[in-house]
Amino acid sequence: MIIINAEIWTGNEKQPVAEAMAVAGDTIVAVGSKREVMKHSSGDVTFIDLGGRFVTPGFIDSHVHLLQGGSNLASVQLRDASTPEEFITRIREYAALQKPGIWILGGDWDGMGWETLPHREWIDSVTPDNPVFVSRLDGHMALANSLAMKLAGVDRRVKDVSGGTIERDGSGEPTGIFKDNAMDLISVKIPEQSDEEVDRALVAAMNYLASNGVTSVHGVDAASYADAIYRVRARGEQITRIYYLKTISRWDELQKQIEREGKGDRWISTGGVKGFVDGSLGSHTAAFIEPYSDLQTDSGLFVNSKEDLYRWISESDKAGLQVVIHAIGDRAINFLLNTYERVAAENGERDRRFRIEHSQHVAPGDIKRYADLKVIASMQPYHAIDDGRWAEEYIGPERMKTTYAFRSLIDSGTTVAFGSDWFVAPATPLEGIYAAVTRRTLDGKNPDGWVPEQKITVEEALKAYTINAAYASFEEDIKGTLEPGKLADFVVLDRDITAIDPVEIWDMKVRQTWVGGKKVFERLENK
Repeated sequence: MIIINAEIWTGNEKQPVAEAMAVAGDTIVAVGSKREVMKHSSGDVTFIDLGGRFVTPGFIDSHVHLLQGGSNLASVQLRDASTPEEFITRIREYAALQKPGIWILGGDWDGMGWETLPHREWIDSVTPDNPVFVSRLDGHMALANSLAMKLAGVDRRVKDVSGGTIERDGSGEPTGIFKDNAMDLISVKIPEQSDEEVDRALVAAMNYLASNGVTSVHGVDAASYADAIYRVRARGEQITRIYYLKTISRWDELQKQIEREGKGDRWISTGGVKGFVDGSLGSHTAAFIEPYSDLQTDSGLFVNSKEDLYRWISESDKAGLQVVIHAIGDRAINFLLNTYERVAAENGERDRRFRIEHSQHVAPGDIKRYADLKVIASMQPYHAIDDGRWAEEYIGPERMKTTYAFRSLIDSGTTVAFGSDWFVAPATPLEGIYAAVTRRTLDGKNPDGWVPEQKITVEEALKAYTINAAYASFEEDIKGTLEPGKLADFVVLDRDITAIDPVEIWDMKVRQTWVGGKKVFERLENK
């Protein structure tokens, strides 16, 4: 196959642009001018004329919750419910279509701007026959109705949970809001999905990702459903490459699996473990050095003890596994950098590629430490234009200066890899690039950008979604740029993203997505 009449951004610094590309099987064999590439033509070749469209390497989403994202596509949609009344109405309408006893999950509600957090009493009367446990969009808080709490045996006698919060009213009764580790009180009672439901959700997730130009993902919780991924692959339905991570407390299981089976192949691979230091900003559970600006009695929490985190990180690193840890608040990030530094010194020099997932609120003194310690900042730019609507109220103007500090981290020499955190945010790399480049918040109140000094260029954002993301999973030798010998994973866009006004990126469209030389998505011209 030869791609012609294209404007190709290769991501390869030695050959940044090209107009044609030759593919044999799933691999690129030539990139360059049409004249150069046509040398690879033979009697049995297919020509793909892209009509001058712009081509980039396939987008790599460095942080997704694949199964939950796919499952949520078919669940109640609460993300844009702007009032409590609309929140209740959508749950009522969705519940009316469900059989009694079916759990109502997902939701991804926001709640910012509401006078109070949701309460079980809001929805009890509209969900009498269905247990409900709908998550806030950050995944660190959820609302249960009274039926779900009853099934879980949770009432006013329930004890507080370390690393989590049970919201209670003045009389001590749980309101239905559970945060971080306290969410497990309800979630353990949710029935497991059938194999058919899991497989269907994964296929739906892959189709959604392909429609947004995503060709590879880092599944931060995908080890728990790796068997389903292999089932989907066996049926020839896998169209997204997956690097998956296992829970860090079970690192030894992954070590033994790799000893038996290896790390996988170009479609499904592993090699890392995922853990948590703290919670999220929106739930007031991200751990900060100073208290929250709007709640002086609270500075967030650690969802795991420092002792456990050090032990798990050290043991995983000794086993040769990549360590990938969630840290959002400056106290959590500082602790993690300190721990990474300690473990690296104790275990000796190697190419370990420690990652800090989210890296949202970095203390100024810790920014350069990322580069010094060779720690990858795995970040989700869409969160910046979402959180930017309200974050200053939570953390104040001073801490805001190094919130989502893309510019400062890149300037320090840090490798920044981008992703979405889908289901928490949409898996839409074009919107992520828009967010990183413009920092215009979703409410339209920051037309020049929220903390504009942290803006980056389009090419820097593209690299974060391609070659840097490939590097973050030890796969830069096979993907992330368009050059001979690498996989033919690429995206066709409707315009040159590097040449237009960055504000217009929001309205850009993915026209085609190719994985391994096969077209897995195409958008009609009028769509």
